[in-house]
Formats: sequence, C-alpha cells, structure tokens
Amino acid sequence: MTTRDMLGLTLSGADSTSLAHYENALRQFQCYRGDPLAAVDAALAASPAFVMAHVLKAYLHLLGTEPAGLAVARACYASAARLPATPQEHGHVAVVGRLLAGHWHLAGQTLEDLSIEQPRDILALQAGHQVDFFTGRSRMLRDRIARALPAWQPGMPAYHAVLGMHAFGLEETGDYAAAEAAGRRAVELEPRDGWAQHAVAHVLEMQCRQREGIAWMRTGPQAWAQDSFFQVHNWWHLALFHLELGEIDEVLALFDGPINGAGSSAVLDLVDASALLWRLQLLGVELGQRWQDLAERWQSLAVAGHYAFNDVHAILAFVGAGRAEAACALLEAQQQMLRGNTDNARFTAEVGEPVAQAILAFGDGHYAQAVRLLRPVRAIAQRFGGSHAQRDLLDLTLIEAAFRAGQQCLATALCHERLAVRPESPLSRRLTERAAEQRAA
Repeated sequence: MTTRDMLGLTLSGADSTSLAHYENALRQFQCYRGDPLAAVDAALAASPAFVMAHVLKAYLHLLGTEPAGLAVARACYASAARLPATPQEHGHVAVVGRLLAGHWHLAGQTLEDLSIEQPRDILALQAGHQVDFFTGRSRMLRDRIARALPAWQPGMPAYHAVLGMHAFGLEETGDYAAAEAAGRRAVELEPRDGWAQHAVAHVLEMQCRQREGIAWMRTGPQAWAQDSFFQVHNWWHLALFHLELGEIDEVLALFDGPINGAGSSAVLDLVDASALLWRLQLLGVELGQRWQDLAERWQSLAVAGHYAFNDVHAILAFVGAGRAEAACALLEAQQQMLRGNTDNARFTAEVGEPVAQAILAFGDGHYAQAVRLLRPVRAIAQRFGGSHAQRDLLDLTLIEAAFRAGQQCLATALCHERLAVRPESPLSRRLTERAAEQRAA
C-alpha cells in the first residue's frame, strides 16, 4: 500500500505509525523546536526502510554544521541509498551525498530542481533554504520559496514555514515591507515558528527600529524560546537591538543569561556568542572571563575545517582569550582545507582565510594589516554565508581597525558610508561623531 504525507507526497517504506513520527519531526524542524531527532528515530524504529526518515535524519545532522554530525549523516546516506525510492526521494538521497562530499552549491541546485518538480515538498524547500543561507545566496533565499508559493494556500500544513522562509529571503534582498508582513503573518499562524520570528527581527534590525525590535522580541518570548534549539540566535537579535542603543548592561545580562548561560557547545550557539562578545570588545567593554570560557568550548571544534564561517567565529574567541596556539592550529586547519576540492575550500580561500588572518592581526595590534586584509573582502563576504546582520561584524571591525591604525580619512569615509545606509542607527551616529572629533583634534 502506498503511504502519502499530508501534502500528497509518496513516502517509500513508511506506514501509518512511522508517518506520524516523521510528520511530527518535520513540524518540530519547521519551528526549530523540540527534538526532531528523537521523532525521526521513532519513525525509523517503526519502519527501518523509510527512505525520507533516513534523509531527514541526515539533514538534521548536516544543516547544523556540526563536525560530529558527519558520521551519523554518512550512516543515514548509506542506509537510504540502498532502499527502493521514488525519483523525488532519490534526489534527496543525492543531495545528502553531495553535502557529505562538501559540494554545497551542487546540493542547493539539486534541491532547487526537486522544488521545481514538486513545490509542496516542504523538506526540499527548507533544506534548500538552509543551504542558500550557508552559501550566502541571498537571491535564492527569496526566489526558491517564491517559485513554490503559488502551490501553497492558507490552512495547509507548514504554510507558516513557507511564509517565514519567504520573509527571510525578502529581508535579505531588501524588500523590508513585504518581509515584515510575511513574517508577522507566519508568526500569527504559528507563534512557535522561530525562523519567522527571526525574519521580522532582521527587518527591524536592518531598518534600525530598535525599540520596536525590543518590543517584538520581549513580547511573548515563551512562544519562540521555550523548547527551541534556535532560541540563542533570537536572543542574540534582541541583544543587537540593545547594543545599538548603547544599553551595555542589558547586552551583558542577555549574554550571561539565555545566550551563553547554559554553556552550550552547539556550533551555531558558539557563533552567536563569539559575534556578540567581539562587538562588545570593539566598543571597549570589559569582558572578564567570558572569552576564556567561550574559547574553551570552541577548542575541540575549531580544527575540523568544516565551514569557513564557523572558523572565523572560533578565531574571534581565540584572539579574545589570547590563545595564540589555538588560533595557529585553526589557521593550519584552514590550510589543509584549501588543498581540497570542496566548496568550503573556496569559501575559505575567498573570505574565511583573509578574515581569520585579519582578526589575528587585529588581536596582535597590527591594525593596518587588518585593514589591508578586510577591505577587499567586504564586497564578497556573502560568499562564505551568514546574513547581512551577521556579516556586519566585518564592517565594524574594519572601522575600528582604521581608527586604531591612524587612518582617519578611511575611518571617516567608512563611518559616513555606514550613516548613509543606516541613518537612524545610534551606533552609526556615534561612530561618525568619533571620526569628526578625531579629525578635529
């Protein structure tokens, strides 16, 4: 008997019991909450030949960019590859193989084709959306979802997730009004949708609507934070609003509490913690033991050479903590990565290595060298992934390096540029005032 999901897709090797567990896992994944791995394991326990359960488990281990997840994903791939499957499912299995081989762009294109063929394949849309994020393909963050939208209607399972993904893609391509509307609608439909919540936070961040952003995040955080493995990133967004306003005590309280207080060793949580501490350090905030504690958790992860974006955030922690040996080990791992033929070798060569070298130079007080390394990267930084809000750290570091290198004309120009783009930003105004004071001195 053929088993189909709630959207009509055929699922090879599934039965009614395993289907219920699988769809529960999908719902949790769409909201970035709960324990989708436990749910998908339950599906596989009920139906070991359930192809898409193996695929989903592989995606869950690959899309977190955790080096330890590779072994589990390989086992899932091996199991799925020898099972009978539909052409759509074969496509998903191929994607897993391409991600395991480090071919992120090819995986994204295959997922694009799967979504074109079957626009209601929510897993293809969500996995593709994440691959677009990790590869910095802003236009595809929007267009992958826009192509599928006509096949979706309110009331369908996962409709909120489609809206939330479209909202983020619209934000990353600068259509802030449409992004905000889609994101808010998604949260109305499913208040626990952490991705949609974060899409609206991005809009408010990019438009420098800090007080609205604080209200958006602080109203009902139990919905998006409770039982969420995406909550640290959303708390990080709240911290950015306070940081822009110069409310450092609030930022430190958030860092010591929901952002870092649990001592998470999840890579994506460590990335947020590093990014926030570095912004505080650029402002001259005394951080005490915080860098040391964070660097300790990065230590075992930073030599994997798995993803350049993560490498940069690891070296922020090592430089902040004064761990020169760990920083050198990371740079050596990058050199090994550069000798490979994966997409990450390109991410590293084009962006990851020069940024890591720039951060190390900054930490050593070689500010002119940091400026020299960062300036060419700014225009192509999206190639190693992340969002506009995350990559803003590079601009802030470049501005501070220019100030400290005594390159006052460059610092002034960069501050004026920032103010032109973000005229309502209190931080932009403070930086521009600092530039004017230094030039007048």
